[in-house]
Amino acid sequence: MNQVIIPIKAERKQRSKLKGRTPDAQALAEVRALLGDAPRRRDLLIEHLHKIQDRYAQLRAGHLVALAAELNMALAEVYEVATFYHHFDVVKEGEAPPAAITVRVCESLACAMAGAKELLEKLPAILGREVRVIPAPCVGRCEAAPVAVIGQNPLPHASVDGVRKLVAAKALKQKPGKYLAYAEYRRNGGYAMLQQCLAGKRDYRKLMQAMEDSGLRGLGGAGFPAGRKWKLVRAEPEPRLLAVNIDEGEPGTFKDRYYLERDPHRFLEGMLVAAWTAGIAEVYIYLRDEYAGCRAILEKEIAALRADPPCALPPIHLRRGAGAYICGEESAMIESIEGKRGMPRLRPPYVAQVGLFGRPTLEHNMETLYWVREILERGAAWFAGHGRHDRKGLRSFSVSGRVNKPGVHLAPAGITVKELIAEYCGGMMAGHEFYAYLPGGASGGILPASMGDIPLDFDTLQAYGCFIGSAAVMILSQRDRATDAARNLMHFFAEESCGQCTPCRVGTAKALKLLDEPKWNQALLNELSQVMIDASICGLGQAAPNPVLSVMKYFPHELA
Repeated sequence: MNQVIIPIKAERKQRSKLKGRTPDAQALAEVRALLGDAPRRRDLLIEHLHKIQDRYAQLRAGHLVALAAELNMALAEVYEVATFYHHFDVVKEGEAPPAAITVRVCESLACAMAGAKELLEKLPAILGREVRVIPAPCVGRCEAAPVAVIGQNPLPHASVDGVRKLVAAKALKQKPGKYLAYAEYRRNGGYAMLQQCLAGKRDYRKLMQAMEDSGLRGLGGAGFPAGRKWKLVRAEPEPRLLAVNIDEGEPGTFKDRYYLERDPHRFLEGMLVAAWTAGIAEVYIYLRDEYAGCRAILEKEIAALRADPPCALPPIHLRRGAGAYICGEESAMIESIEGKRGMPRLRPPYVAQVGLFGRPTLEHNMETLYWVREILERGAAWFAGHGRHDRKGLRSFSVSGRVNKPGVHLAPAGITVKELIAEYCGGMMAGHEFYAYLPGGASGGILPASMGDIPLDFDTLQAYGCFIGSAAVMILSQRDRATDAARNLMHFFAEESCGQCTPCRVGTAKALKLLDEPKWNQALLNELSQVMIDASICGLGQAAPNPVLSVMKYFPHELA
């Protein structure tokens, strides 16, 4: 690895003359002041849009025209990206700007179960016209439901009074909590593994084999063996890139945030060891915009790492999402890093061959990299030695819903949900009896409590029409209905569909209408679900019917 940035893409041909609207002089001056000395590159479009949004709490037409001129792009290109993402407020000419303060109330399943609807109903009248109150998809804090986000400041266990106080105090930015910073991490032996790699004391082939022997699989949901992925990318021509996926938008999932808020350098060292092993030239970290506290931590700690590097480092780029669940899909994330709308690519080619900026790309979930250092230090057998019911490894379960101790619980792979509730979650909440569970977040289906003895791991749930995904386990009690859960989840999918393919765009909206009917048309829902599964481009449309199919199969009494 070296600190010379290797060219990774050809410069786009510059237009001889910018066409379209002429930028307003004042707007142009304001945009130039915000951008400062930052490069005027196409792939930085979303980063530049964030600078304008953060400063003015909106994206006015004049600023978009000026930004298009600065980047030498067509206004239509800038506009289509700005309007694609939830967190950009594009204001057309003649339209009223949004309120100065925005309060987003999470309406995804865990928060809906905890009272989000009441917050959405009461807050507008209490906060007044100067504050905009809007529903939001999952914000990655399901263990603290219900959650409201005031500006960029999340409020766990939100109440009307709590939101009102934060708004009055204009507490719009999150303050990161205590975590293991760079100096302390180094004192505790941090980055010694990376130093050994660059000093030639480690062989990359042995590291790859150790990862394969450990059985570590991709923990973002796909479950592809990590060591094998390193080998595949290493075999591709240089320059090769690494893209780290921390978009964690699956309702019920919050494990990546949990680890980043406590030990960010364990992830960063694992990332750099993986980069060295696979022969990576540059690293891109894609972090969801909802994690403002994590972004502040990473910005500070990456700066500390660069200021006093333990060894030579590759270029590390931190990129900010803008509110789009679809960008958790690896190719959609890559499109977003390139400054485009986050729309999944057709495959093949796969990102390991043609990925970010057209280069071979190693794509990893953050938690997968978090375990690299510990596996290599303790040995593959240590990680593989954990597990229950003939499964191997450890899993970080994001548990939410009707349990006494929701949160991230590190448990053996293959543990059952009944064991998880009893041994790690302190049992069910008082007055609640275990009724149903979602083993893999919004996409992973819904199973009744009577099927609570199935081992939770990759490849153990498919026979039941479900999967573990990112290990987001959501617990329902006798006070909940699986039909309500399916309806909530389909609403999420309909809102988050990128719209690229008809089966998903139309299918999720049609399914939601069918679910709102007093009596479900099960024959039509089955037919529609099969079309979505067979013909959708990516996993969003393919997995969106899972909760509905589960309800029709395992909860027929709710449909009678």
